[in-house]
Amino acid sequence: MEVDFEQITEYQRYKLMASLIVPRPIALVTTLGPDGTANAAPFSMFNMLGEEPPIVMISINRLGDGAQKDTAANIERTGEFVVHLSDEPMAEKMHRCGERLPPHVSELAHVGLTSAPSTSVAPPRIVEAPVAFECKLWETLATESRQIFIGRVLRLHARDGLIDTETWRVRLQDYFPVGRFGASFYVTTRDRFSLERDAGKPAVSTPIDEI
Repeated sequence: MEVDFEQITEYQRYKLMASLIVPRPIALVTTLGPDGTANAAPFSMFNMLGEEPPIVMISINRLGDGAQKDTAANIERTGEFVVHLSDEPMAEKMHRCGERLPPHVSELAHVGLTSAPSTSVAPPRIVEAPVAFECKLWETLATESRQIFIGRVLRLHARDGLIDTETWRVRLQDYFPVGRFGASFYVTTRDRFSLERDAGKPAVSTPIDEI
């Protein structure tokens, strides 16, 4: 099968790409509205781009009438946002943050997530999230359908015990983030395996807590 992307619609391209390029990490992004309301919304077109400088990318689609989503408008206005990674216990609340609410209504209060002050930026972080990256806007790219925000990470918050600061390793045996699959489906990260092996020897299963 071969598909000419110039001969199909924008919607068809989205459906194919979003269902095939999976699983994707999910950024649950907090920003501040003009009246100070804490906005939270999930985006699966997200990833890290590098460590020097430490930058992450979020791609936010425009609404049907071309208007901006609250998150995009808030980032463009303030230049600040916080990216959270969601794990299994908070997955349902993360998903519900994608519901359309008026700008003056906080998704955090609506779904029952707890906010706490950030250190270097004004938008709050989410207490229940295992990881939060405080970000300053680094660069913005624009297409006909999307705004792409590249943020420089200023500070990391992680759940106590998740990071070993002597080795700078994440204790993966205690980390269970969820990813976006096709449509409204999500996947867990519990089926884990290593492909590392000594030359000339067969691969062996390595317990995640030994990596």
